[in-house]
Amino acid sequence: MQRIRLRYTKRGRLRFTSHRDFQRAFERALRRADVPMAYSAGFSPHPKVSYANAAPTGTGSEAEFLEIQLAEFRDPGQLRELLDESLPDGLDITDAVEAHTSSFADRLQASLWELRLDGVEVADAERAVAAFLAEETVEVQRRTKNGLRTFDARGAVARLEARQAPADRPGDGPCAILRLVVRHLTPAVRPDDVLSGLRATADLAPPVPAAVTRLAQGLLDEESGTVTDPLAPDRDAAPAAPSTAAGPSAAKVPEGSA
Repeated sequence: MQRIRLRYTKRGRLRFTSHRDFQRAFERALRRADVPMAYSAGFSPHPKVSYANAAPTGTGSEAEFLEIQLAEFRDPGQLRELLDESLPDGLDITDAVEAHTSSFADRLQASLWELRLDGVEVADAERAVAAFLAEETVEVQRRTKNGLRTFDARGAVARLEARQAPADRPGDGPCAILRLVVRHLTPAVRPDDVLSGLRATADLAPPVPAAVTRLAQGLLDEESGTVTDPLAPDRDAAPAAPSTAAGPSAAKVPEGSA
């Protein structure tokens, strides 16, 4: 049985696709691409697909991950192309590797997010970021299915910085960009929780909802605050392709030669 790990995106209007909607679209893509899926046992077998840490509905993402199990061997690159062609634009399969390691979910330690704050001056965003980072704890509230919950948004933030929006962005008004690295803790701290913390500590309140995109998720380098590719260990562990070139030790001496 072969395991393939895939990276996919949620772009444009597809950022409003719920996780359940994506699951249905992906299972249709598996059928269209004629992927030889492995199925669970039992009365109602289903394809073996494992989803990892999906982004909230309404946020874009360049780094969503899942794993599938196949009943027959397939080349990961060709499989990626077939699945990508079978999904709508915006839900794009951008990478595929064969799994050679275990505990993939454990490598999703943190996420790098980009928050676009239209209508906010960069100087105001920088002051708010400095005030937030100066606090040891920043308590925020979020309503969950179990009711209103209070938790610390500051402790999950490994890095937070403000920067100027690109000059070629659409629109003429001010716009600040926040780059945010958040550790994956329990309870999970989301980008909107950090925005609530910025409002509480520095009264930063964007006039329009922030456009939020996950740029990466994976292993966290605590020293630099960077997030590394979680698929890299599988690439590194892949067996090397056999060499077709004959080395000196492979050369044969013709019989009768002296």
